[in-house]
Amino acid sequence: MIFSNETFSQALFEGLDDLSEYVADNQLDELLGVNLKDYGDASVKQIKSPLYSVNPDLLEAFPAELDDLSRLHFFVRSRKVTTILEFGLGKSTVVFDDALKKNKTEFEDYVANNLRRANGFECHSVDNYESWIAEVRDKFPTDRVKFHYSTLSMGSFNDRICTYYDQLPNVCPDLIYLDGPDQFSPSGDVHGVTTNHPDRMPMSADILAIEHFLLPGTLIVTDGRTANARFLKTNLQRDWIYHHDRNSDQHYFELSETPLGIYNERQIEFCLGAAYFERLNNR
Repeated sequence: MIFSNETFSQALFEGLDDLSEYVADNQLDELLGVNLKDYGDASVKQIKSPLYSVNPDLLEAFPAELDDLSRLHFFVRSRKVTTILEFGLGKSTVVFDDALKKNKTEFEDYVANNLRRANGFECHSVDNYESWIAEVRDKFPTDRVKFHYSTLSMGSFNDRICTYYDQLPNVCPDLIYLDGPDQFSPSGDVHGVTTNHPDRMPMSADILAIEHFLLPGTLIVTDGRTANARFLKTNLQRDWIYHHDRNSDQHYFELSETPLGIYNERQIEFCLGAAYFERLNNR
């Protein structure tokens, strides 16, 4: 069941008062090689051509969007995230790496001694382009990122047509970032239907397939991909709190259930605090 909760949206951004200031404080512009004089206001959404993201011949990387990237960095830091599963990679991968390094420095001892996190302070990034993985790996050296190449196929979830990566990393994330795959890459079709059409849109079901493995407190963030977010919202079967931030065009889902056991409860208390349990009780 999906719940709406105003305190969830407030809690997500609590402490993030000024995006430009956050970018400067964490030197995200330098990390990403962005010249702020050319870029402009880091808190303002960059508007692209309507056909920019649906061009199958586009070979260049999307330019950095500092407003979105600073929010992602903030979520990892403020929620003390230990393990990230990222669908699609790029500049977000670099930002995740930096945030996880900082989390590791601050929280490694506590996590090792008190929590059950086998992939602590790791970002597992999945993509269906080997050349793109190589480019990101070569251009932005990272310490906390594990890259995973996978082919992509058309499939279905409860008879709804969608796409799946053929191989996923076997990890238990506390943050999932959905920014891939593109709509033009899957092989095959279902009843003649494929996402490989400029009027279609990405429709990934990987999160639905692993939903029953996720721990209470897990956060899902989708970058745009509103049709895909609505597909998730319609088909997720456990209890989630949902928020769509229209200004950033990002969708957020938090798995809002009672803890599974002592280690999950410790993790929630440490990472999310009492506010999580307040949201749980006020759904």
